[in-house]
Amino acid sequence: MRNLNAPNIDALRDRSRQIIEHYGSAGDETCGVFDLPSTIDGANLRIIASNGGGWDHVSVSRTNRCPNWLEMEQVKRLFFNPDEVAMQLHVAESEHLSVHPYCLHIWRPNEGAAIPLPPAMMVA
Repeated sequence: MRNLNAPNIDALRDRSRQIIEHYGSAGDETCGVFDLPSTIDGANLRIIASNGGGWDHVSVSRTNRCPNWLEMEQVKRLFFNPDEVAMQLHVAESEHLSVHPYCLHIWRPNEGAAIPLPPAMMVA
């Protein structure tokens, strides 16, 4: 994941009293809460970024619907480096939890583990 103190990302950081009271700070280079205008309609994408347990992670939500592919791609390109592979997961039903009806996630292992990929011709 990119350094979240980079000016173009840090400028989107939520430094409100509510965030600081909830999390103890506004975050750092590895975590924080951010508000990003969607390139689709300008509506707010709420992003919570974190790094821990061997994973880089961002959750992306909107108030009235799930983010779409273009919005998730917008977030991936902003929060992850161009050479990093990141993924959305569809876990087994028995492990599925949902605490927000309009939230999607992007994950990347940060301990050097590579995400297995199908052959490039199948991904195009």
